[in-house]
Amino acid sequence: MLENINSPSDLKKIDEKNLLILCQEIRDYIEKVVKQNGGHLASNLGAVELIVAQHRIFDSPTDRIIFDVGHQSYTHKILTGRYESFSTIRKFKGLSGFPKSSESIHDAFNTGHSSTSISAALGMATARDLNQENYHIIANIGDGALSGGMALEALNHIGATNKRIIIVLNDNEMSISEPVGAIAKQLTKISSGSLYRNLKYKLTQKLIVTTIGRFTRRVLSRLKGIIKYMFSSKGLFFEHFGLTYLGPYDGHDIIGLEEGFKIAKNIEGPTLVHVITTKGKGNYFAEDDPEKYHGVSPIGNSKKKSFTSIFGEYLVELAKNNSKITAITAAMCTGTGLELFREQINERFFDVSIAEQHGLTFAAGQAISGYHPVISIYSTFMQRGVDQVIHDICMQNLPVTMILDRAGLVGEDGETHHGVFDISLFGSIPNLIFMEPKNGTELKQMMKFATKHKGPTMIRFPKAATLDEEENYDFDENIIGDFQLENVDNVDNSEVSKKYAIIGLGTEFALAKEIVNKLKKNGYDFDLFNPRFITPISAKTLINLEKYEKIFTLENHVILGGFGSLLKARLQKPEVHIYGLPNIFIEHGSIKELRKEVGFTFENVYKQIEGVLSE
Repeated sequence: MLENINSPSDLKKIDEKNLLILCQEIRDYIEKVVKQNGGHLASNLGAVELIVAQHRIFDSPTDRIIFDVGHQSYTHKILTGRYESFSTIRKFKGLSGFPKSSESIHDAFNTGHSSTSISAALGMATARDLNQENYHIIANIGDGALSGGMALEALNHIGATNKRIIIVLNDNEMSISEPVGAIAKQLTKISSGSLYRNLKYKLTQKLIVTTIGRFTRRVLSRLKGIIKYMFSSKGLFFEHFGLTYLGPYDGHDIIGLEEGFKIAKNIEGPTLVHVITTKGKGNYFAEDDPEKYHGVSPIGNSKKKSFTSIFGEYLVELAKNNSKITAITAAMCTGTGLELFREQINERFFDVSIAEQHGLTFAAGQAISGYHPVISIYSTFMQRGVDQVIHDICMQNLPVTMILDRAGLVGEDGETHHGVFDISLFGSIPNLIFMEPKNGTELKQMMKFATKHKGPTMIRFPKAATLDEEENYDFDENIIGDFQLENVDNVDNSEVSKKYAIIGLGTEFALAKEIVNKLKKNGYDFDLFNPRFITPISAKTLINLEKYEKIFTLENHVILGGFGSLLKARLQKPEVHIYGLPNIFIEHGSIKELRKEVGFTFENVYKQIEGVLSE
């Protein structure tokens, strides 16, 4: 059936008795593609019936269906004319792994970060009403994303507007890691009738096979929804925000979901439809361990030791020798390498749920009370905490170590997840020591230094495998802001004797070294630097760099506002030529493909540098 669905209108023609078969086809197709391309598996398997029911009751694209984050949008893509192209998802020049309005008219709002759907829906609702139009707006949000501050701000605003929107709470008792906090506990209370839900599921499977049974199901489902709305007190949490609460519904019962959505369509004002789903539904391994199968890599990818795993393992070692070190994550324990810390030092591990801003100020509170928190957040999500980094941590000069995982290009997750703006956002903040290691050993040195430092520190590193190499210098307070000249312990005036210098930040040091070796073979006089520090840059380093005629910098970051820009602003005499990523939103694809697309390759950079030297 699936290959014959080219739009949601085709879906509406399918007989109810065939819906379970259709859902299995969708699950099989998603699993097949994700095994080849990688992607978000468990969350998409858990939302199949939910999305099918929405597209049967609502009329996309006239009705606007919004996804929070977008981890659950694969079924939506398949059912909205992208069945054939779905095999290209996350591939270079293929479908995005997240909703994208430029990709389809059915993608009502671009997403990729958490807790945005209710705010977007409310904004759309006000515009709709100002235009005197009439259509439904459906905001899908997971229980994990609901805990985000932005979602709660939107709920608070809804109570003051009374706009007609439908919020679908997909409650699978999981965000990426296990949910944390009072909201998660409240939702558990609401949905805890597991005996009732299991009995209802068995009954519905028997009723659905006959025409009379399906009719009976429809009547009972509608009657149940009305009665629960009138007499249930379980949704009072949401009623306090001014929403009409419906549910909880079995998220794998399509007919029941359809009846719930029909009721919601006829309610004036904001409505919340609470749906209970199983993350990873239909796949034994994903159901058993949804955190592990949240995002999976393509089959056949070998996994070398990553910066993330080195960070996680070494932090445990440091914390065992320092009782003041704590670890903080924003619902990304496994993704940020902190699962070992959670297992071995649980009393000092804190998951703040999807709430990066809160997590940073929470860390500041620990720091001002005598602890040294290490908070690890993906670079792209750290963007949400700029004010907290500046105002709560750096302005008070507090000893908080901030880890920016997934810095630079991240590959298939694309433009919403590339960590290419963090230096622009954090590189000029006073009191902050901002570093980037070239390999795993240097990361450990930076971590050891950072957790002893009495002020704020930040370390960025990419989504990449790395090597441990022996280093012959001590990383301590005496070298803050000093760039390291290749194969030299300390940089001083006497060592700078070449005409030109290349500075390779972090993992781009390897590319810089490769370019220098070829340039030297061709007769050019070059020094090679590993900067280690993005900010501050020491006076000694600046004096040394002023002696060069031309300087070339390489970084896994956008050029404008990045490391090279910060350095260029501090230097007077030498020409500074900056190589990195263009200031555009870069699409998805493998990192190798993306670097080639934007011209950040060995061949291209070498050619450009040689061109500058021959002028």
